[in-house]
Amino acid sequence: MKDILVDFWNYLRQHKKWWLVPLIIIIFLVGFLLAISGSSALAPFIYSLF
Repeated sequence: MKDILVDFWNYLRQHKKWWLVPLIIIIFLVGFLLAISGSSALAPFIYSLF
């Protein structure tokens, strides 16, 4: 996992693709919310966000 992050960071620096950073953060946050919503007592509160 560490190698993938290092490679991704180097790619961003070399190719000046800084606009990808917010997209990746949003994708991880949505994935995290979906993972939590399926297996916790917080699910009703998370569903009300959408």
